[in-house]
Amino acid sequence: MNIVSKLKKEWFLVGMVLAIALATITPDLGKSGGAIHLEKLTGIGVAIVFFLHGLGLAPSAIKAGLSNWRLHLFIQSATFICYPLLWVIFGDLFLAYMPAALAFGFCYLFVLPSTVSSSVAMTSVGKGNVPGAIFNASLSSIIGVLITPFLIQLFMGFEGAELNLMDSVVSIAKLLLLPMLAGQLARLLLLAFAEKHKAVVNKVDKYVILLIVYNAFCDSVANGIWHTFSIAMLATTIAVCIVVLMVMIHFFQWGARKSAFSHEDEVAAVFCGTKKTLAAGVPMAAVIFGSDPSLGMILLPIMLYHPIQIFYCAVMANRYAKSAEQDLAVMAK
Repeated sequence: MNIVSKLKKEWFLVGMVLAIALATITPDLGKSGGAIHLEKLTGIGVAIVFFLHGLGLAPSAIKAGLSNWRLHLFIQSATFICYPLLWVIFGDLFLAYMPAALAFGFCYLFVLPSTVSSSVAMTSVGKGNVPGAIFNASLSSIIGVLITPFLIQLFMGFEGAELNLMDSVVSIAKLLLLPMLAGQLARLLLLAFAEKHKAVVNKVDKYVILLIVYNAFCDSVANGIWHTFSIAMLATTIAVCIVVLMVMIHFFQWGARKSAFSHEDEVAAVFCGTKKTLAAGVPMAAVIFGSDPSLGMILLPIMLYHPIQIFYCAVMANRYAKSAEQDLAVMAK
């Protein structure tokens, strides 16, 4: 009974493991473009999450989140200065012990912008600064359209290609800002209903994350990431991805605390600063590298880093949420 009780309490983490296990068995079902078109379902889910964010956020809270320049500077520096510095410092080491295409794949990973949907979703689960996360995830995507090709050319010698900034802005607006704005407009009508069903509403973002995890791992399995390359190469790449993620997450966590960030700002800083986008990374790679026969190996690090970051950040988000709940319980006494 204690085990059952523990599993119920940790249902989110159990769901993560089950999602990964299910993805290995049914990749064609959950992959993007698969039988159930899960990428569309997760897109709808993300829109619902952001609608609920807009519904629950007071305009004053949004204004405060957008004006938090220290948080914005921290996150953008983490994404576009600290990560690229990894290549500056360790690039020669990567090239010495890895095939060139795989080493350059890590270079590409380091210069990518942050994710949008999962960064905000994780911040929400961890009781973090959601307005600040939305602003920074969106800003990172816009900046990345310009900076990522420039850094690739600087570090790797590839000629950058023109990427459509307006399309990126429109896509971000559709994904994030429109649902959030709709939620703001619906506050007077639906806020009381949302407060009444708060127990259910607070779990929606976790359900969406489980779908994102399942979709991400289905894509990895369906694309042959786990068997296209040798076991030794896969193991090395996975190990490096894990080490990079762990070091950067806990380095930024330490930095956020040294900067005297609140719990909310720390959560946003950690999740927005350490995420790297697969959704934008793949199409950008197709434009930057064109028909390069090594494209699959160049994309391998981000293909592996993406599900790893989602899984570990979900675990951390769960810990942050429990910490916030404990703090509230202490304050209530």
